[in-house]
Amino acid sequence: MPTPAFSWTRRGFLKVGAAGVLGATAPRLMAGNATVNQAVSGTPGWARAKSVLIVLLSGGPSQLDTLDPKPNAPLEIRGEFSSIGTATPGLQVCEHLPLLASQSNRVAVVRTMSHTEHNHLLATHVALTGRPTPIPRGGSDLDRVQSRSDFPNYASALDYVRPRNDGVPTGVSLPNYLIEGPLTWPGQHAGFLGIKHDSWPINQDPNDPAFRIDSLALREGLTRDRLLSRRGLLTDLDRSSSPEVSQFRKSKSSEFGEQQELAFSLLTSAKVTEAFDIHREEAVTRDRYGRNKFGQSLLLARRLIDAGVPMVQAAMGIVQTWDTHVDNWGRLKNVLLPQLDRGLNALLDDLQHSGRLDETLVIVMGEFGRTPRIGTLPGESVPGRDHWAHTYSAMFAGAGVLGGQVIGQSDEIAAYPVTRSWSPADLCTTVFNALGVDPNVEIIDPLSRPHRLQNGDVMAPLYTGVST
Repeated sequence: MPTPAFSWTRRGFLKVGAAGVLGATAPRLMAGNATVNQAVSGTPGWARAKSVLIVLLSGGPSQLDTLDPKPNAPLEIRGEFSSIGTATPGLQVCEHLPLLASQSNRVAVVRTMSHTEHNHLLATHVALTGRPTPIPRGGSDLDRVQSRSDFPNYASALDYVRPRNDGVPTGVSLPNYLIEGPLTWPGQHAGFLGIKHDSWPINQDPNDPAFRIDSLALREGLTRDRLLSRRGLLTDLDRSSSPEVSQFRKSKSSEFGEQQELAFSLLTSAKVTEAFDIHREEAVTRDRYGRNKFGQSLLLARRLIDAGVPMVQAAMGIVQTWDTHVDNWGRLKNVLLPQLDRGLNALLDDLQHSGRLDETLVIVMGEFGRTPRIGTLPGESVPGRDHWAHTYSAMFAGAGVLGGQVIGQSDEIAAYPVTRSWSPADLCTTVFNALGVDPNVEIIDPLSRPHRLQNGDVMAPLYTGVST
């Protein structure tokens, strides 16, 4: 799998010039140029979250085979699985999610998420930004790949309105950047806000015994004290220069200087370094999450939240992991659902026991759902389900979300909403509302056009328990 052009490497952090002074080529997670207006409280869920964890089920899980089963539908609709009850009235889930069924008092299931994009790339952009792609995309997937004209994802937009320079990144995504061959899924970076607001992509398997983030490791022989000494040297050089030289240096290398400050902050701060050291966890804890890429990614996500990262995205795996056109029930039963069930159960337990569930909004979703009717692709013998964005399910927990409820109702075959539908724009607004971002704040595109960051409605039933 190709590595994103802006991925972070140890070499990038530790570029040393002739004078031996530290530089960096990492994307910056520092100052933005937007001003957040005075907060307006009173909206349901307002400012309840310190962190948001998006568990992305890339490829689109079937609503019928997960959170919205239809046991009374014909076999060609309901599929091969049975459903099981939960402690939540009206909530049945797939038989292969028994642990999550036992967690129903902590979660709210929304069964009427909806939008109009049935293509993976375009649907991922709208799911992770709250907006459709800003320019018409062609008929080929090659015309739909990631672009700097895209809207920023949630982490990047948050970094724009709440820049930080404390060595803790605003956003981290793991364990894979969503790339397949020549296609890079849009919605994963800062888009038109620029590289300085890109979130930090981790392209390693936390389940690998050799897992290690080299960009957070000091070069051999370079100690923290020596690094701080070099930083002091840079400061002294600036102070000793004439005003003209100092001004020239600032005008020519301000971006380099910001990257340099980021590198210093990260390399001299223990928070993020320790969070990524997943090997510190006890074996019994790692076993609870599941010794697989997804389970360990959720564990790592929890550690990053503990370290103060406000926006974390943990994907189930590579792109189209849940794209079950073929062998839908075999893949779900044997791999996907057991890993999801075990990992999320451990995550919710740990967040609850540590008290962090009260301040962490957890969202579990795909970019869309799957067709109610079962089909078999040409040339294939094992059936599955195709793309479907008209109705799909998502799960929410924490940060004021009232657990033990089902929000929305789909029709008898989980094809269309019967009650109000909720869009990615509504989810976007709910996320930033939960983080306490001013609802009037705007982001500015390259043509100097303002865009309201919160472009939908807060999903109030999550907090009130009163469905609309």
